[in-house]
Amino acid sequence: MIGLSKSARAGFSFDDVAVAPHRRTRDPESVDLTWQIDAYSFDLPLVAAPMDSIMSPESAITMGAAGGLGVLNLEGLWTRYEDPSDAFAQIRAAGREEAVPLLQRLYAEPIKPELIGQRVAQMRAANITVAGSLSPQKTHDLFRYVIEAGVDVFVIRGTTVSAEHVSAGNEPLNLKQFIYELDVPVLVGGVATYQSALHLMRAGAAGVLVGFGGGASHTTADVLGVRVPMASAIADVAAARRDYLDESGGRYVHVVADGAMGRSGDIVKAIACGADAAMVGSPLARAQEAPGAGKHWGMEATHKELPRGEVVEFPTVGTWQEVVHGPSHVSDGTMNLAGALRRSIALCGYTDSKSFQRVEMVRSH
Repeated sequence: MIGLSKSARAGFSFDDVAVAPHRRTRDPESVDLTWQIDAYSFDLPLVAAPMDSIMSPESAITMGAAGGLGVLNLEGLWTRYEDPSDAFAQIRAAGREEAVPLLQRLYAEPIKPELIGQRVAQMRAANITVAGSLSPQKTHDLFRYVIEAGVDVFVIRGTTVSAEHVSAGNEPLNLKQFIYELDVPVLVGGVATYQSALHLMRAGAAGVLVGFGGGASHTTADVLGVRVPMASAIADVAAARRDYLDESGGRYVHVVADGAMGRSGDIVKAIACGADAAMVGSPLARAQEAPGAGKHWGMEATHKELPRGEVVEFPTVGTWQEVVHGPSHVSDGTMNLAGALRRSIALCGYTDSKSFQRVEMVRSH
């Protein structure tokens, strides 16, 4: 109870829980981290978030080569500017107070549909699984350019995405009809509850993003009063996945944790809570190849009327390969993300990330 007229249920963040090793352990080398969604297989259950600070066509290719999935923001700087290098230079040079107004000006440049095709073609030429992202607001206008460009996986990512959006002015996106007409798997989010996830699963989503993304750089809780206790949210959505599997007669919808995973231990806990994969941002912002060169921001910070994010700065710790696969030379969980996940699964005696969802967990209060 909050008070006599309002109740609230308990929610747990990653800091509130931990995995508990059992009686059996195994060699880390024997752990299988592969992840498959639809026809596309990956060596790692890691997805690079569609944030301009970490994802360019080049870094998406690098992520693909590392065994994960890189998602390019198709309404970001790469589709607004033929050469966005000057825009990135301005963001890197901007101070804290001027950063958000600068982002609002830079992202006011119209999206050029022809650049969507060019960026996708660049990634496809590298023979990787090509994924692109749009917000729910832009999907209706731009998705045909995305499909024509030839993405393999389409991501609809917003602060909150529902299957039943109500609009008095504009025609809302009919998510179920939209997904039905596409011939590619669609990941949709974010969601934070059992019921909202179940609605998206029934609409045909191949995967559901849990959380609001950009945990290190967004200020959604300060501006909108909205916060997601990620451990509880993932467990709730995993329950929706289980129930929908029975309801649909065997259709499996992937749960992708999205947000509040700044260190490898958070990724471990996300998988343990029931996620099939983790969409990460800030750990990759620390890589030498990141376009933001340590500066990190999301689309929330670019909103022209109500920005809900900021530009944060991280120290560079190593190459993209070292951040994802190691070796690590720091002990804070910001490097060798895959190695940490593999070792934790082995320490608890499991053979792969899917079975690791059954691991025992403890909470601190």
